[in-house]
Amino acid sequence: MDPNITFSIVAIVVLLVISAGMSGSETALTAASRARIHHLARGGNRRARIVNWLLDRREQLISAVLLGNNIVNILASSLATSVLIHLFGQAGVAYATAIMTVLIVAFGEVLPKTYAIRSADRVALAVAPPLRVVYWVLSPLAALVLIPVRLTLRLLSRGRPVTLVSPVDEIRGAVYLHAATGAIYKHDRNMIESILELSEIEVGDVMVHRTNMVTIDIDEPSDKIIAELLACPYSRVPMWKDNPDNVVGVLHVKDVLRAIQSAGGDAAKVNVRDLIVAPWFVPETTTLREQMNAFRRRHQYLAIVVDEYGSLQGLVSLADILEEIVGDLAAEPERRTEPSVRRLPDGRYIVSGTAVVRDLNRDLEWNLPEEDAATVAGLVINAAEELPEVGQSYKIGGFGFEVLRRSQNQIISLRVTPPAASELASPS
Repeated sequence: MDPNITFSIVAIVVLLVISAGMSGSETALTAASRARIHHLARGGNRRARIVNWLLDRREQLISAVLLGNNIVNILASSLATSVLIHLFGQAGVAYATAIMTVLIVAFGEVLPKTYAIRSADRVALAVAPPLRVVYWVLSPLAALVLIPVRLTLRLLSRGRPVTLVSPVDEIRGAVYLHAATGAIYKHDRNMIESILELSEIEVGDVMVHRTNMVTIDIDEPSDKIIAELLACPYSRVPMWKDNPDNVVGVLHVKDVLRAIQSAGGDAAKVNVRDLIVAPWFVPETTTLREQMNAFRRRHQYLAIVVDEYGSLQGLVSLADILEEIVGDLAAEPERRTEPSVRRLPDGRYIVSGTAVVRDLNRDLEWNLPEEDAATVAGLVINAAEELPEVGQSYKIGGFGFEVLRRSQNQIISLRVTPPAASELASPS
């Protein structure tokens, strides 16, 4: 065989290998997990640092790789055309076109890119050093190619808003993706999602409502106040004067116990007024992230929640925020309340009116609207635009709601029919 033809065939094979390497490298760098690469780089991995360096120059890198890949493919096709024309005459052009199309697509594009997608992080770490050399060699020429590209993109995007996915939404999407594949447990997914939502949820959504607050009248005798304090399940209790909405302080059980010990065990000798601390009032529109940071700064763990007019709305503690993240923290059985949700055999649910809509969506994978009300009772009242009577039914977001019990102006319990159970549920 002619040595020139042999050399050309060897060159074509080498060029196809280089083309496959560039195609796989481009895909690996694009598909690599930035979070994992960043973690490896912080751990001292030198190749991970190079990958981060290249990803910081993603636009120029892709231009350089594509430029090099096209140069290699065109050169390989030209050599193949020359060889086949030498062997078959002008028909060699058609042969070269068919053969090189198959070789480039199969072995120069599809095969390396498929492999790179399956092992993106590993491939990215492996090709990082040689890819940096390609970047340094071809980036000046790639910069010239980018000039008309950027001008064209600027003209096409003129007057159009650019929408970007926020880092929080990106993390949330990644968490849901891994949870769907079973890589993350549902409870872990809920905790991560709750942390991401701390800046979106307000104190008013998680507070203990004023109607459920445990408070003590400061004008009662000290021994009676102490007895009530020790009988309640909380370590801090708001104190009120004249009327329950007038909170004048907060009493801590530890301060009371110390005072009793100093008084020789005689509770009647303890002056409770000297033990209370000034109440800390916060607006109900404060976000949970802001409130949690405020708890840390002030080294306090309970705040009184008021509305824009200064009226008492409820109280919030650090435990309330932590429960929003990790779930119920009540450890002692006697202090736990009845479950707010109970599943019926027919697929419907008995739900307490005070059940939080966001918790139902998270725990039961529902999609009830969360914008208009925090609780199920509030959701139904908002939809009805009146106070519903017992037995009335409503349809909200595909879910059926039937009022079962009401106490004065408060909805106590409802029967909820999810969309999946609508056909199975028999009419009551």
